[in-house]
Formats: sequence, structure tokens, C-alpha cells
Amino acid sequence: MTDPALLHVLTRIADSLERMSPKPASADVLDQADVHYWDGANETLHPVHTPSGVPLRLLKGLDRQIAPVLSNTRHFARGFNANNVMLWGARGMGKSSLVKATLAAVNEEQRARHEPALALIEIPRDALASLPRLLALLRQTKRRCILFCDDLSFESQDADYKSLKSVLDGGVAGRPDNVVLYATSNRRHLMPRDMIENETGSAINPSEAIEEKVSLSDRFGLWIGLYGATQDDYLAIIYAYAEERKLTISNDDLRRRALQWAMTRGSRSGRVAAQFIDNLEAELAT
Repeated sequence: MTDPALLHVLTRIADSLERMSPKPASADVLDQADVHYWDGANETLHPVHTPSGVPLRLLKGLDRQIAPVLSNTRHFARGFNANNVMLWGARGMGKSSLVKATLAAVNEEQRARHEPALALIEIPRDALASLPRLLALLRQTKRRCILFCDDLSFESQDADYKSLKSVLDGGVAGRPDNVVLYATSNRRHLMPRDMIENETGSAINPSEAIEEKVSLSDRFGLWIGLYGATQDDYLAIIYAYAEERKLTISNDDLRRRALQWAMTRGSRSGRVAAQFIDNLEAELAT
């Protein structure tokens, strides 16, 4: 006979383990927000109700980059074929901000027409191995989703780039029709240049090894570069931020202080401009 006391203890342990274990992932959570975060370890989606970002109008000097990304995203939202997008280039120039601002702008247009909005799902670099399971989950929903991988790059010993290649273009299951991938990177080909260029002589066909490594970036139909800001672009960002936040400072003083800030940082970019405006706003408020 089973000891009732032992049975009671085992039941409590089982109940505790069930409460501790993550709930099975469900695509229904996509209805809770427009932006989500993929937890690869627990294979769950977490809604982000107040995502960070800036509106498109504050991304100055990026008109040539904004146009194709916005057009591609509109096509995708309206049910047409769309390309995977790679934004690469100088640090701090607004690559990830452009992705998030484009999503917000297109979703505003979609809702104005009473049409379904897109979902943005951020997938961390270290969760790429779980990407096939995320795609299997997204096949259960009709909502069109942009998978977003920020600061994507691979080192010489990484194997995840091969699985990502298969997901982007190829594989038996293929990529679901309701999913595209947007990624940002500081590297043009996502791989270290010494890995591409310094092939050892032991390879029978070194050119094939090079093709294997650079072909990942070819999976992105839109491949858009963002470059360092000119002084005029940097100041345009400064003026836009200052107007947005209604800072009480003359243009001459704002220009002088903004240029001094850039000199101390050794660069001009959207990130440097935002950091300057944050500091200036605090100083003017005290």
C-alpha cells in the first residue's frame, strides 16, 4: 500500500515542478503587443509593451536608406513578397532605430486602413540555434512577423551561421510566408575579414571556402549600408532632437556645444547626438 504521507509529499513536489517549468510557447501571445522578445532557452515569446525607439522624422541624413526599408516593409505588411533586410555600417548611425521606427510607421498606416499590423520579434544572437523552433511556432499564426537580430556577426568557430543560412533561403521546410528577417551588423559580410581573406594553403579549393563564408549575406535581398555622419547631418539630428524636446537654447549655442561634444567623443553619429541631447536636457533643467 502507498503511504498517504509519501504520496502527499510527491504530489506537492510534482505541483511545484509544474509551476516552475515554463509554459509551452504559443503564438497567441503575438496579439498582446507589436514588439516581442524571443527567449531561446525557454522557447517563449515575451511581449514588450513599451519598446524603445525614435520616430522616423528624427532619423536625419538617412533618406536613401529609409526609402527601401520602408517600401519593403509596406509590401510585407500588405501581403506581398518581401526581402530579408541587412543594415550594416558605422556604429551608432541608427541601424536598429531605423528598423523599429519603420515598424511603428507602417503599423500606424496599417491601422489607419483597418488592416492587420506587423509584429517585430527580437531574437538574440545567442538564441539563433532555437530559430527553427521559433519558425515552427510562427507557422501557427497568420500574423506577419519581422524577426529582428541586432548586431549580428559571427566569429571563426561559430556554426550558427550555417543554420541561419538554411532558414533564410533553403532547407526542406523553408521560411514561412508570414516571416522575414531584418538584421543589423557592423560587418559587411557578417564574418571577420581575416577569416575570409587569410585562408590557409591547406584548402584544396580555397575559393569555395570563401564563397561558403560570404554567402550568408547574399541571403538578404536588401543590403543597405549606413555610413558615418557628416557635420551637417550630425547637426540636423541635434536640431531635430532639440525641437522635439522643446529645449530653450539658441541655435548658435546649441551648435557650439554639440560640436564640442562630438570632438570629445571623437565621432559624429545619431547615438552621440542623442547622448548629447540627454546631457543638455538635464543641464538646462537644473
